[in-house]
Amino acid sequence: MKIAIMDGSAANPGDLNWEPFERFGEVTAYDITPPESIIARAKGMDAVITNKTPFTRQILDELPDLKYIGVLATGYNVVDLEACRDKGIAVTNVPEYGTYATAQMSIALLLELADKVGMHNESVKKGDWIRSEQFCYWLSPLTELAGKNIAVVGMGKIGSRVALIAEALGMNVLPVPHTIKDSSKEYTFEDAVTKADVISLHCPLTPETNNLINESVISKLKDGVIIINAARGPLVNETDMANALKSGKVAGFGCDVVSVEPMKEDNPLLTSPNTVITPHIAWAPRETRQRLIYAAADNLRNFIDGKSGSDINQVN
Repeated sequence: MKIAIMDGSAANPGDLNWEPFERFGEVTAYDITPPESIIARAKGMDAVITNKTPFTRQILDELPDLKYIGVLATGYNVVDLEACRDKGIAVTNVPEYGTYATAQMSIALLLELADKVGMHNESVKKGDWIRSEQFCYWLSPLTELAGKNIAVVGMGKIGSRVALIAEALGMNVLPVPHTIKDSSKEYTFEDAVTKADVISLHCPLTPETNNLINESVISKLKDGVIIINAARGPLVNETDMANALKSGKVAGFGCDVVSVEPMKEDNPLLTSPNTVITPHIAWAPRETRQRLIYAAADNLRNFIDGKSGSDINQVN
């Protein structure tokens, strides 16, 4: 089997290896594949592994030998699933590999906004504590999270883990179901967010949840709410969020994702106050990336063994 890894440097910048795939055939791994090179690099391959390299119908039309596309991620919007169905190409993803790491990052963003650790560390390193007349000082109001309400929007595996950690911090969890319209025994979205001191987003990006946090929703929130987004950037209208941060309606916004990645120079969050922004690294611990590679290789192994559907995490 001929296998091409199209953009491997995100998952494996050099601290891991591709041995889990090499056991199945000849592997060619590229760090990044520019759009103009996709067809040439994938031509003649039986399987391709992609993270963000797109496979459109137009590209797939040029790849008659392709039988399998393994997405090295949970999201698979980079692949035209309908075209793959038409051509008999199996498409798989890795639905669960970063639960603990993403929950950890969500709480890290929250704690940074509550305790301002980075700000005070920088101040101490600049000598401010040495010059202080008092034994302590703080540069910004700090927040105790115990007793605060946190709306966890999307109670899948990651949201559920965040809820457990938040409870350990003494917070009151207001759970919103993974499917926003399903009220079941949990809170509706509007009920939860209007009661919340903190909102943490963990729902999938769908037409329903695109721009979920917008000017209209923000106007109904508590003054001084903190919002965390370690899910998908377009869940938040960034212009509306920037305005809310500048007015003080939102006291803090922490995100590991933005609407367009890499981030653009004109993103309004770059110049907004009280923000903590990390470059989509919730999934980046070595342990998490290793788990991702092994899981993606298991999908390919099961495909080679003739399995399909949920046995290989097939999404088409």
